[in-house]
Amino acid sequence: MSLIIILKKIDLPGVKYMKVGFIGLGNVGGKLAGSLIRNGFDTTVRDLNKQVAQGFLDLGASWADSPKEMAEKCDLIITCLPSPRACALVMEAEDGILAGLSSGKIWAEMSTTDVEEVKRIAGLVEAKGASAIECPVSGGCHRAATGNISIFAGCERETFERMLPLLTTLGRRVLHTGPIGSASMLKVMTNYLATANLLTISEAMTTMKAAGMDLATTYEAIAISSGTSFVAETEGQVILNGSRDISFTMDLVSKDIGLFQEIAERHNVPLEISPLMVDIFKDGEARYGPRELSPNIIKRLEDQMGFEVLADGFPTEMMDDEPEQPGYEVVPRGRD
Repeated sequence: MSLIIILKKIDLPGVKYMKVGFIGLGNVGGKLAGSLIRNGFDTTVRDLNKQVAQGFLDLGASWADSPKEMAEKCDLIITCLPSPRACALVMEAEDGILAGLSSGKIWAEMSTTDVEEVKRIAGLVEAKGASAIECPVSGGCHRAATGNISIFAGCERETFERMLPLLTTLGRRVLHTGPIGSASMLKVMTNYLATANLLTISEAMTTMKAAGMDLATTYEAIAISSGTSFVAETEGQVILNGSRDISFTMDLVSKDIGLFQEIAERHNVPLEISPLMVDIFKDGEARYGPRELSPNIIKRLEDQMGFEVLADGFPTEMMDDEPEQPGYEVVPRGRD
């Protein structure tokens, strides 16, 4: 993993810097941890691969030899891991976070995870006298790197107030979604919508290529029209570039849209599009491998058509062109 840290510190008057532990330095987690270090938080990190952490240690972070040690020395412990199973192992192992938690501390789950599982682990955390908050992020790795990502926070309001100064460092827009479980539910819903947009932009651009349309012109038509979307304007560009690099892989998409489908099934909602999307990404994983970049789902169509959907002048990766600014709480309509 390449470590990209934007060296710009934000002054946040009144913020009480706490000792923060961060476990999981992957595509998203690494960028979030980088924001903490950049903004002066006393940060301790941990990853299965210590080499991944070296760049953070060079910037001043400390290292914890176990999740338990981290929980003992930090006020706040953040997990950002690839699956509910990975989080359960980190939390419940003999040398896990729960073994080191004590009264007054906070566990923050920033992974995209299962609603019932995050509720279960939150109950274990609260039994230790600590507080739990789930705060998954949305907006892409490029915005996680600049502190401009959006954050959903599910927890008690008192815990949200304690966490808000830190959350508005990590993200631009922070929404208190309600109790534990609500943020995870909304996060997988938004990832479902993003995936639907990825599939439709792939079909749209492939069809325009087959019909002889110029793809750069096609992109601009989409961007200025009612057919545009965040995904079309971001992932659409790296699709046309050919890099397809959004630091997100097909197995992670399958996990997220699978979690959304489980919510629908749990509530007896007879979805039609969602099961098809699940099948498409299962097929993509079978063809190209689970760690293939998710925008390469378009290859299913490219392979059948015998051409590539490419155009000149588009970037190799998504970049956030907004300046880093302190975040703020988003208040739902009718509650201000």
